[in-house]
Amino acid sequence: MEGGERLLPKGFPKLKNDTFLRAARGEETEHTPVWCMRQAGRYLPEFRETRAAQDFFATCRSPKLCCELTLQPLRRFPLDAAIIFSDILVVPQALGMEVVMVPGKGPTFTEPLKEVEDLLKLRQKVDVTAELGYVFQAITLTRHSLEGKVPLIGFSGAPWTLMSYMIEGGGSTTMAKAKSWLYRHPEASHRLLRLLADVVTDYLVGQVAAGAQALQLFESHAGHLGPEQFQDFALPYIRDISQAVKSKLKEEALPLVPMIIFAKDAHYALRDLAHAGYEVVGLDWTIRPQEARAQTGKDVTLQGNLDPCALYAPKEKIGELVKKMLEGFGTQRYIANLGHGLYPDMSPEHVGAFVEAVHAHSRHINKHS
Repeated sequence: MEGGERLLPKGFPKLKNDTFLRAARGEETEHTPVWCMRQAGRYLPEFRETRAAQDFFATCRSPKLCCELTLQPLRRFPLDAAIIFSDILVVPQALGMEVVMVPGKGPTFTEPLKEVEDLLKLRQKVDVTAELGYVFQAITLTRHSLEGKVPLIGFSGAPWTLMSYMIEGGGSTTMAKAKSWLYRHPEASHRLLRLLADVVTDYLVGQVAAGAQALQLFESHAGHLGPEQFQDFALPYIRDISQAVKSKLKEEALPLVPMIIFAKDAHYALRDLAHAGYEVVGLDWTIRPQEARAQTGKDVTLQGNLDPCALYAPKEKIGELVKKMLEGFGTQRYIANLGHGLYPDMSPEHVGAFVEAVHAHSRHINKHS
């Protein structure tokens, strides 16, 4: 990649383990597939070593480093999918905003959106290949480097979550600045959300063209909205993205890959999300599996939802919790995951215990059912 010949998104190695893709499509699986949000993360010593002394977003812009970080957890654990190492905030960067990673604080926008007039500073037309081509290159390189071991997931943040970061200027416990826009400037909010939805659509289609075999949309800040605001300012764009991505994939004769929607804390919207055009609905840890099944019906696959903090428990306890989770969801039309991402201080051994417990218990349940 850097200093070498660029690989093309074709002639990919044959996929050896398609369990994750089959579960996403609702097909029968011998075991329940499992992967973890933030599986390429700081809990791995090799991740910290690779990232040492390298700026976070400079890492995101290096296809070679993104590939290496994506592959690291696959070398340790028998995961059923890889997810490209990147960040949701590359989309606001593509719109012309500056985002820096401040140690101890997290992602920070140097000039967040304050007034409606600030929307004029954003690029109104984004060439995703020009602005985000480094992500596409990372996906192509990683897809080749995986050698068909497991499928590769691409992702993006959803419009409301991206909007909230762009206005708050970083993380927030209340999202009060961003939410105030929804009440004070509804029309401008919709203009911004529409712009983001259009860019996210092109970005996701570009990821499939580059080699992504599934896509996840992260509506990480859904929980800051009530049901009415979610209906007005989040759900329409979530729906539009799934429809537009599928339509463009058909137009461009690209694979119709499964899509996952993960709207954290949006219990009130599970029925709507199940009918939003996604094959998989991701769940956080605060909803019971049986309740989620009842609300979403039989036509979507569910993904989740072990409390990430359960991985602090002894390995035997992790096994018990996994068994209970599998019994709650059932082993079919189900992808095991955590209810949110892995934390930096977690033990890799306990992550391994989680992955192995999902495989062992789901095989046992399938064998005896």
